[in-house]
Amino acid sequence: MAKKKTTKKEKVEPKIPDSRNEALRKKKTKKEGKEGKKQKEELPKELEEKLPPDVKKRLIQVKQKLDKFKKQTLEKFDKYIMGMALLPPPKPKEGEEQKPEDKDKLNVLILIDDSEPHKMNKTELKDKLTAIMDNTAKEIDKNITPETILISELWQNCYDGKYDMLKLFAMAAPIHDTGMLAAIKIAEVHKNMVLKKFEKYIVAYVLAGSLVQGRATPESDIDVFLIIDDTDVKKMTRAELKDKLRAIIVGMGLEAGEATGIRNKINIQVYILTDFWDSMREANPVIFTFLRDGVPFYDRGIFMPWKQLLKMGKIKPSPEAIDMYMSSGEQMLTRVKEKLRNIGTEDFFWSTFTPSQAALMLYGVAPPAPKETAEMMRNVFVKKEKLLEEKDIKVLEKVLQVRKESEHGTKKAISGKEIDELVDACDKYLKRLRRLFTQIEKIRQEESVLHMYETIITIVRDILAMEGEEKIPEESLVKLFETACVEPAKIPAKYCRILQEITKAKKDFDAGKLSKTDIEKVKKTGRDLIKYLVEYMQRKRGKELEKAKVKIKYGDNFGELTLLGDKAFLVKDMDKEQKTIEKAKIKEDGSLGPMQKSSWEELEKALAETKIPQKVFIKEPVFESLRRIFGKDVEVLVQN
Repeated sequence: MAKKKTTKKEKVEPKIPDSRNEALRKKKTKKEGKEGKKQKEELPKELEEKLPPDVKKRLIQVKQKLDKFKKQTLEKFDKYIMGMALLPPPKPKEGEEQKPEDKDKLNVLILIDDSEPHKMNKTELKDKLTAIMDNTAKEIDKNITPETILISELWQNCYDGKYDMLKLFAMAAPIHDTGMLAAIKIAEVHKNMVLKKFEKYIVAYVLAGSLVQGRATPESDIDVFLIIDDTDVKKMTRAELKDKLRAIIVGMGLEAGEATGIRNKINIQVYILTDFWDSMREANPVIFTFLRDGVPFYDRGIFMPWKQLLKMGKIKPSPEAIDMYMSSGEQMLTRVKEKLRNIGTEDFFWSTFTPSQAALMLYGVAPPAPKETAEMMRNVFVKKEKLLEEKDIKVLEKVLQVRKESEHGTKKAISGKEIDELVDACDKYLKRLRRLFTQIEKIRQEESVLHMYETIITIVRDILAMEGEEKIPEESLVKLFETACVEPAKIPAKYCRILQEITKAKKDFDAGKLSKTDIEKVKKTGRDLIKYLVEYMQRKRGKELEKAKVKIKYGDNFGELTLLGDKAFLVKDMDKEQKTIEKAKIKEDGSLGPMQKSSWEELEKALAETKIPQKVFIKEPVFESLRRIFGKDVEVLVQN
């Protein structure tokens, strides 16, 4: 069969109205002609002024050959090629001189998009493209050596913890780029800068967003996110660690942009491990998108297990897992309807029990063992919530009975009539289960809105109490929050507006005026408000806590005395890795009682339970107690 010759115009023009199409073609042809002529004749002015005439001539020749190779390759495989880049000459081994044939070699790295399904497999696609590109290169210059890499091959290396290919792309000079080469280059440079300074804190460095979803354009942002280990933080709050590291890491992003010439493109998200874990448990869609689509450029062995668990639907109770269970039941039931006699009793069982477990998970109950599912469904949805009827549970018990009889060999065969009856019963059960999901979601919405509102009101009261405001009527809460926290510029005004929106949304919800979309919006803004207010309280509490601490010097060592109501905690040897923590009661005259052994856990618990006063008064007997503990040479350090 004769192969239809495709012109360049047919290949690259989008389907738009003819008048616009013709204008765009003329404009594009004119632009390409000017750029092509300029590329053949000129080098950048800065480079041209510094180079000797013979070197300049050589570079122009190389550039012309590479441009010709790029043009011919893109004409044939434009839709496959994500980027082309020139690799630096290979370094000779130690003690060896560079081979003459290597000196003139032009190693071109070509990134191939194989994300779309093809008639041939990935290996065949790569071999075919490589062979044609090799022939094209030889026709232009025998020194041009193309090396093709599939995008799936590059990502798989990252999944396996092999990052050598990323280093190749970071070193290469782009010849053609749809956006992916720039992303890899700046992300790799930024990653190395971050790891050099904070490697012990970094759990994972991941490329995400449209680039890894197959929607990249040269204008796309380069989305990366980092997870920071905060599980062993002692000297500062988690909020302080996050703020401190985030500022430095974002600053490094600007430096990486300057170093690579890719400015204002990288978008950096920094998460602490505890927050990331909370977001996973809350089924935060942004976090799950990161896990599902992200490609790790660095991983300490946490990101990939999470990614695999999400893919398997084992992270529960995530919407992905629930949807997977529910859809698996419907798919299996469809098979039952289509094949009838050819389907075994296992499919009936999983088509009903798996969605039943999904319903229990959505309700908030851990999925039980299969043999316990029917009874738990009866206890929760029939007896307690009165959402299902006893006849619905009988369907589950009938399916379980048929399965047991089949397994134990007491039922040798299933008649067509029994299969038809089971198909009909399971079909009705799954339809009823769909309505149950809607009912559960409504209950959960009511609970979530009420819980979020009460949580926010409690936090706001705690913040106002820290500002000296006690026993505030609920109707005056928003106004007082604005007066005490927003007007003095302690908290941004936008959070007061969010508080007003949530208060109004609660009234609308009680009146039945809030839609499902509105509820989701309230939950999202509410989570943002809670997160900010909690971090604000942590920072404020940290500042107040400093007022309750007394720094001590004894000999060449340092200690810290923390006064908490009627208790005092003494931390010795602050500059050493192994610190000693002791506690004592504070007597009525202000002196310290007998010292007893304590721990970090006990100190943290006491800090959480004690309200730190805005002013801490230290009585003279405290200093006598310190002399008794450390000797006469003890010194108290005054904090500025």
